[in-house]
Amino acid sequence: MSACIFCKIIKGEIPCFKLIETDKTIAFLDINPLSRGHALVIPKFHGEKLLDIPDEHLTDILPIVKKVAKAVGTDNYNILQNNGRLAHQEVDHVHFHMIPKPNQAEGLGVGWPQQKTDMDQLKVLFEDLKSRI
Repeated sequence: MSACIFCKIIKGEIPCFKLIETDKTIAFLDINPLSRGHALVIPKFHGEKLLDIPDEHLTDILPIVKKVAKAVGTDNYNILQNNGRLAHQEVDHVHFHMIPKPNQAEGLGVGWPQQKTDMDQLKVLFEDLKSRI
């Protein structure tokens, strides 16, 4: 038996407020929301990080996130997917947050530690990444 809380939700062992379910994906309300309508959209395929999920198990994700965002009815929201503890991942099963941002106090607060750009270094990085894709 898997100890993964999201796998238990998928199997129906733990109840959830299920919004949408397909063969590959489930969307449900977050029980510790940052704002009204905060939902999680997860692949049914268990994988800790995005790179662990086969592409065919990700095809529903963004269309379902879009449906949930539309249902919540807000013009301002964040779509968030964290990978690893340093990136604030708490549950070791890939999940996407749809977090409405109705005002300054509710929703996701995000800092943006922008760095100065060295165009020569950026070009080297670009060439390296482009060769790996």
